[in-house]
Amino acid sequence: MEMADKTPDRAPDSAAAKQWLGVDRYSWYALAVLVAVYVINFVDRQLLTILAVDIKHDLGISDAQFGFLYGTAFGVFYALFGIPLGKLADRASRTRLLATGLTLWSTMTAFSGLSRSFWQLSAARIGVGVGEATAGPCSYSLLADYFPANRRATAVAIFSAGIYLGGGFSLYIGTAIAGGWNAAFPLGTRPFGLAGWQAAFMAVGLPGLLLALWVRSLREPVRGRFEAPRVDGMASPAAQPATLGAFLRDLGAIVPPFTLMAAARRGGQALLGNLLIMVGAASIAFALTAWLGDPVQWIALGIGAYAIASWAVALRHDDPEAFQVIWASPSVVGLNVGYGLMCVITYAGSAFGPLFVMREFGAPAGAVAVIVGGSAAAGGALGVIAGGALGDKVAGERYHSRRLTVVIGALVLSLVPNGLMLTTHSLTVVYVCVFPMWFLASAALGGSAGTIVNIVPATTRATATASFFLFATIVGLALGPYSAGRISGSYGSLRIGLAGILVVVPFALAALAISRRDLVRREREQ
Repeated sequence: MEMADKTPDRAPDSAAAKQWLGVDRYSWYALAVLVAVYVINFVDRQLLTILAVDIKHDLGISDAQFGFLYGTAFGVFYALFGIPLGKLADRASRTRLLATGLTLWSTMTAFSGLSRSFWQLSAARIGVGVGEATAGPCSYSLLADYFPANRRATAVAIFSAGIYLGGGFSLYIGTAIAGGWNAAFPLGTRPFGLAGWQAAFMAVGLPGLLLALWVRSLREPVRGRFEAPRVDGMASPAAQPATLGAFLRDLGAIVPPFTLMAAARRGGQALLGNLLIMVGAASIAFALTAWLGDPVQWIALGIGAYAIASWAVALRHDDPEAFQVIWASPSVVGLNVGYGLMCVITYAGSAFGPLFVMREFGAPAGAVAVIVGGSAAAGGALGVIAGGALGDKVAGERYHSRRLTVVIGALVLSLVPNGLMLTTHSLTVVYVCVFPMWFLASAALGGSAGTIVNIVPATTRATATASFFLFATIVGLALGPYSAGRISGSYGSLRIGLAGILVVVPFALAALAISRRDLVRREREQ
């Protein structure tokens, strides 16, 4: 099965072409479509949070299990499939791949509404994670070819605003649909026995199938369209053909148990090394289960850790150029680790923020959806755009280290409203702090995303972006919500649970500082 790029259509680059801010109008149109995709992406992902009370009651699950559903079940498989799908996006039609992923995750969101147990909902969340793994790599790679370097971070930041618009809108739409359904159909009269939260999942999942057709209609831009020629005078390496065999090899590099077969093909020593990695990951997972319980959390995370290590070893052997870009570069590794640790805080806040306000302050779900959801959506959307635009302004086309100054500053400042929310006993203060907290936290995302798409070559951009999301999900999404829920369950307070995870801040700052220092060194050598 061949999925290689055909000769793509592109908007005319002549002076007569109509442009806005130095970019052709079709690129802005494509950006608008991709923003709509990301809004749907996060509506589907975030809907779980505002429905938490009903889901926990109907399925009989704990805070830690809810954290697993929101974070680990979704995040581990999102991360694992993000790598092979990212490599596929570096070779194949990105618009076609994104449309396929959107179809899958929308279908699995609708299937979430049919769940009647913790395990069924876990399986549906895994399916959502696999489908959504196409969104980031495909979209970042497309935007890098729709927009030149001096507009790229702004475009990525506008795209990333979909995170907050979708997250905030999901709170409103989830409350409206679930509440309306339950009011119209009291217990005992519900069609097919579906509760309001189940109807909400089905209602938000199905429109994504129509959006997938719109995505498929987008033009595929020329890959590396705005990249300068290599300074050594050599041509950039051509993308490899996107055959089914190549995709299966990439899948085998990271998705167990295919990792064992991939290692065996590299020889007996490689297979032995892979088995030792597996034993090490399993031993750590067993020890954490014996210490903390929750075996499903640590088994899933152990699988994720084993898979990442397997992929790194395989990448070093099969694609040395990509390995050097992703694993041997302090600037990329530091950025990925630092951003992943920041996501521990933001994902935990996304998972438990609405429930925290309802539980600790007795606020009604409707008010939380409108005030918290609206403030978070507005603050997040404006903040990520501001962070990306400020990064573009201070960095220009060369000084990408300055983007990380924006990231570090935004992260530190975001701790102020976050701390106020976790220490106050005034609901008014909480409502006031939501906007600035999400504005500053998302500004850090805008700067981080703008950095990753600018410091890696075009031929590995989607794969490097997938690694960026890998750390965000394995570190941030798989650990943040679960940890906050686990601490909350131990101490009987979500306030303590959300405060406890702030211990990651010094480590995040240290990793970002390492990345910035390496970028400064590289800029001086240019």
